[in-house]
Amino acid sequence: MTDTHAYEVIVIGGGAAGLSAALVLGRARRRTLVVDAGEPRNAPSAHLQGYLTRDGMSPAEFLATGREEIARYGVELVQDRVVEVAEGFAVTLESGRTLRARRLVVATGLKDELPTVPGVAERFGKDVLHCPYCHGWEVRDQAFGVLATTPLSVHQALMVSQWSKDVTFFLHTVAESDLSDDDLRRLATAGVKVVPGEVAGLRIEADRLTGVHLTDGSVHAREALFVAPRAVPQNGLLEQLGAELNETPFGAYPVVDATGQTTVPGVWAVGNAMGFGEQVINAAAGGYRAGATINGELLMADLDSAVQV
Repeated sequence: MTDTHAYEVIVIGGGAAGLSAALVLGRARRRTLVVDAGEPRNAPSAHLQGYLTRDGMSPAEFLATGREEIARYGVELVQDRVVEVAEGFAVTLESGRTLRARRLVVATGLKDELPTVPGVAERFGKDVLHCPYCHGWEVRDQAFGVLATTPLSVHQALMVSQWSKDVTFFLHTVAESDLSDDDLRRLATAGVKVVPGEVAGLRIEADRLTGVHLTDGSVHAREALFVAPRAVPQNGLLEQLGAELNETPFGAYPVVDATGQTTVPGVWAVGNAMGFGEQVINAAAGGYRAGATINGELLMADLDSAVQV
């Protein structure tokens, strides 16, 4: 079914970046639609941190507040999934509707693929964590573990040592010989204990992490475990549109300018759709920049078109 009403802007993804772009566009009186599948990356977390005036708010409350705010300015929101974007920005939804837009904002984010260690997925966002800036304060001075998945995990172990002086670095599937002399020197200087051997699972008691099991049968008492999920950008729609992507150690992300505009005219990427390191506050700022830029571009395009007539 084709919707005969075209939108000026369709925002694909209703997280912090997408909602922020929609808020700016709604306040600019642009006919805007947000399409959101309802699968926020930070859903497992009880709170979001580091966002001034919103520190400690639950992600669910944050998104609910954002949806209420955009509705005040006439922005429409549908819970659906975009399955295809064709030439002329014809957007097909999973429900079967096809909509059109003059500009697109892609805010589809990324997904975290967790290490396949029993218990990790079940505890993720509770006492299995990934970001010290997001969770370090809440577990400060506890007994930390860090699960190595690549030699780059050394960086994570060193970072979390700022929040606890009791850190154990479980090499898991990484060989000690894969670590550089600088890695070992820094770990020792930070007081991080390095434990070789593969992790078999977690010990959970009274709904709390209390230890890490190794395949050799040993158990190391720990209260929080940091892991590094594999980031998987959800950028299939940008590929459909022919946007140029740049391969990084964290996946393929679009080439964008300072406002988030991709190499496809009329298409912006914001939040984790354009980069791995976009925290909630950064994503919201990026959405704001994109929304303001799009509004200005539409205004100039309409004025130029009127002059030509």
